[in-house]
Parts: sequence; structure tokens; C-alpha cells
Amino acid sequence: MIHGFRFDPPALTVAVGDTVEWANRDIVPHTSTAAGDEWSSGEIPVQRSWRWIAARAGEVRYGCSYHPTMKATLTVR
Repeated sequence: MIHGFRFDPPALTVAVGDTVEWANRDIVPHTSTAAGDEWSSGEIPVQRSWRWIAARAGEVRYGCSYHPTMKATLTVR
């Protein structure tokens, strides 16, 4: 979930094949953008969400391209 200009939880562990959903419950649009080429959601409008399927194991740091202080980590096992 996205709220208060942060990703909650800031660290998440999932399994390969799991679907991860970012639901924007904040007052402005955000993105979920991986530091590498793993994913980029584009704009996630207020009260909307975006999903991504974890295809391979690894740790990915990601953030919001609009708000660079918003950062989190996703671990896929």
C-alpha cells in the first residue's frame, strides 16, 4: 500500500509467481519504479492500484519516480 508518502511495508518478501499489488491510498499520484529494469508502473492515480508478478528470485530496491525520498525493498525467493 502507498500512503503518507511511503510504501507500507517498506520491505516485503514474496515467492516467485506471487502477484504484488501497490494500492495508492495517498492524496497524490505515485509510481512503483524498480532501480533496475524489473518493473515500472507508470503513474498510479489516487485510489487506484497496479500489479506485478514476481518472475525471478532476487532483491529489488524500488521507489517513486515523482518523490525520490519514497523507497522500499522487495525480496523474491
